Amino acid sequence: MKFNTQAAPSNDEIEGSVQGHRDGHGFLLRDDGQQPDIFLPPNEMRAVLHQDRVRVRVVRQDRRGRPEGRVVEIIERPARPLIGRLLQESGVWLVAPEDKRYGQDVLIPANALGQAQPGQVVVVELTEPPALFGQPVGRITEVLGEVDDPGMEIEIAVRKYDVPHIFSDACLAQAATLPDKVRATDKRQRIDLTDIPLVTIDGEDARDFDDAVYCEPAKVGRSKGWRLLVAIADVSHYVQTGSAIDIDAYDRATSVYFPRRVIPMLPEKLSNGLCSLNPDVERLCMVCDMLVTTKGEVHAYQFYPAVMFSHARFTYTEVAAILANTRGPEASKRTERVRDLLNLHDVYRALLQSRQARGAVDFETVETQIVCDDNGRIEKIVPRTRNDAHKLIEEAMLAANVCSADFIAQGKQHGLYRVHEGPTPEKQDILRSYLKAMAVGMTISENPQPAEFQAIAEATKDRPDAQQIHTMLLRSMQQAIYTPVNSGHFGLAFEAYTHFTSPIRRYPDLLVHRVIKAILSNTKYKLPALPTPGDAHAKLSKRLAKRVAPPLAPGEKPRKKETGAALAETQSWEAAGLHCSANERRADEASRDVQAWLKCKYMREHLGEEYSGLVSAVTSFGIFVTLDAMYVEGLVHITELGGEYFKFDEARQELRGERSGIRYAIGARVQVQVSRVDLDARRIDFRLLNEAEGLPPRPSKEWGKDRPKEAPPARSNARPAGRADADTAGGAGMKKSQARARRGKNGGKRS
Repeated sequence: MKFNTQAAPSNDEIEGSVQGHRDGHGFLLRDDGQQPDIFLPPNEMRAVLHQDRVRVRVVRQDRRGRPEGRVVEIIERPARPLIGRLLQESGVWLVAPEDKRYGQDVLIPANALGQAQPGQVVVVELTEPPALFGQPVGRITEVLGEVDDPGMEIEIAVRKYDVPHIFSDACLAQAATLPDKVRATDKRQRIDLTDIPLVTIDGEDARDFDDAVYCEPAKVGRSKGWRLLVAIADVSHYVQTGSAIDIDAYDRATSVYFPRRVIPMLPEKLSNGLCSLNPDVERLCMVCDMLVTTKGEVHAYQFYPAVMFSHARFTYTEVAAILANTRGPEASKRTERVRDLLNLHDVYRALLQSRQARGAVDFETVETQIVCDDNGRIEKIVPRTRNDAHKLIEEAMLAANVCSADFIAQGKQHGLYRVHEGPTPEKQDILRSYLKAMAVGMTISENPQPAEFQAIAEATKDRPDAQQIHTMLLRSMQQAIYTPVNSGHFGLAFEAYTHFTSPIRRYPDLLVHRVIKAILSNTKYKLPALPTPGDAHAKLSKRLAKRVAPPLAPGEKPRKKETGAALAETQSWEAAGLHCSANERRADEASRDVQAWLKCKYMREHLGEEYSGLVSAVTSFGIFVTLDAMYVEGLVHITELGGEYFKFDEARQELRGERSGIRYAIGARVQVQVSRVDLDARRIDFRLLNEAEGLPPRPSKEWGKDRPKEAPPARSNARPAGRADADTAGGAGMKKSQARARRGKNGGKRS
């Protein structure tokens, strides 16, 4: 078959950001948000770098039907340092970038080495950009140390992903002027809740406490119900709009969680001190005070600023033990709080009933926790149990977040909603084909609702291939984002949802607090154009004019066309949403990168060892296997599957041998050997063990009939730390599948 590689070129020039690939080519991620991305061949990447903003003209389609572009102008080159290892080859000094998306080594003149030694990890500033016939040139500005130094993986990640990790002098100076405790003047015009036994419930290793809860029986109308109080740290009282602390917080947008280290959004004096709802001290808070019916519906709510006194600091494990045995040893230590915890458990069960009635999607996953020693090396990877205490807090936070979204909508002010849209038409088609191929007997409608996904998950939970089906349901969903345009939350089945409950670690929550306070005071909150480095906020606002307007949600009225000041304000909020969403992704990527590095380091000590595992993903270039004992994922490349041709069946998400009919699909149980670990690429390779070695046979042609009766455990898509939001699971699954496709030996195919 011949391919048309000489399609008529386009005279339109398209702007966007370059995303490099370790194999030398790249893609243009378009500013206008349209798909597909534009393929940039290796010769076009010679003069540009990963993350450059460029203007491209489409000149042809490549052999795989992708639009291929030619770079006509470099618009902007971010002033971002490169991280890499210093090497000397044939008398020439160079730095090999740690991030392989930068496809070229950087030449270092002998007089620009500083104190760096060969093999050390260094930070490089470019002094000459790359050219078609020349490599980039730079100078070393910082020596991070040896690659095996404790914590080096985190030092690399924060620079590799450009995570702000040093507070500005102005920010620290302002933080130093803040008081150490709540002053009498701070309590003015606040409700005094110090006599209400609010408590915090968090993980054992938590240091910043955003939220406290309290519940008591109450009459709701003529029926019984509960009064549920969710008190959230009032960060907005201390962090004023446009202040030095605010500028740094906006730049970070979120706290970043690594094993054994947290890079906070706010200075420690605020995050762990003045704003944290520590026990036995007064703290300022914003309260969502709700009346909840026995059916789990919020009958009424109100917001108000208050001063509180946390009566206890509980852990999830402790609360779960008390709920399981109210006369046990844990309960005997907290006798005065047991009744309050039982009330919280009662309202949780009512809220859970409401979740089920809405048809909210709820996939159980196994979260994992990396346990490190004092030197930062992995000791073990263990599953993190999600008990009723976790779910209790999650439902209380969801209820408060829904109330905050409704309050902002009723107040007719701009704000950032947490939006999770339904699956795209393309993903819907893939899912329908898959469900049909797997003989599920159920499918999704043309305009699918969350309840349909939950019904399929519930109907298939006892099937031997339940894990495979649930994974496909999860990956069909989009990522949640922050935006001022409310399109609802598909996964949680809410018409409006926002983030209100974590202002210590998320900037969108801080903005929501400010908007709520403005509504309470009958004023309007205006988002300023914060002067972040490079004036990123203003640039985002300018680029928004080129973006395609999002489609209307079902039942949504056509939006009025805005002009002048109204348009500028909307674009400012949209830019803030894009900034916060992008930095959330950045934090997740940096955290995953560190975890992947630690796991590779850990598995280097287990080369040659054999393990059982489950197929967790299938691609055209091989299968990914997650080990049962380690919770570590690695690739069995298609060349390791045997001496025959394997065809990738996208509908069934499986590889099938054309001669033998052997199939490998998500959830298949296999035996593997650790064959190779590439620390630089964050990649672990497995070798599939066969029958000749006396191990369990590979899956047969009738694989589905031979699989074990019990469904295998779900793999973790959890964030590395922080309160669960139950709204990012679908995006996490898709993000990982994209990463897998990009690192495979398939010519850089993108999923």
